Amino acid sequence: NPRLRKKMKDNVVKNKSFAFAVRIVTVYQFLGEQKKEFVLSKQLLISGASVGVMIREAEHAESKSDFKHKMGISQKEINETIYWLELLRETNYMTIEQFESINADAIEIIKLITTIIKSTKANIDN
Repeated sequence: NPRLRKKMKDNVVKNKSFAFAVRIVTVYQFLGEQKKEFVLSKQLLISGASVGVMIREAEHAESKSDFKHKMGISQKEINETIYWLELLRETNYMTIEQFESINADAIEIIKLITTIIKSTKANIDN
């Protein structure tokens, strides 16, 4: 659907999710090299990168319903990422400052995704 693709192109969530994924890769590298933590950080890497992947997939959705579904998966992935960030913070692999910085980005992204899903749902229902 060309209108959905244009909407995604103009939406900041695509760029923010990619920048977030870059930050997640950096955190993953830091945790492996500096903290010798490989299990939790791998989970963080997978979910943190998946957010943007699903947003990109939504760009090429076959319908509004498919778009909403893919954005819903993206919402679940960012929520999971927040969980891993909180766990890494509570187990002292991240400082409060490190956590608060990247978690703020995650919260911003989940709010954007939630707004997009609500808007899409309203458009489908009308």
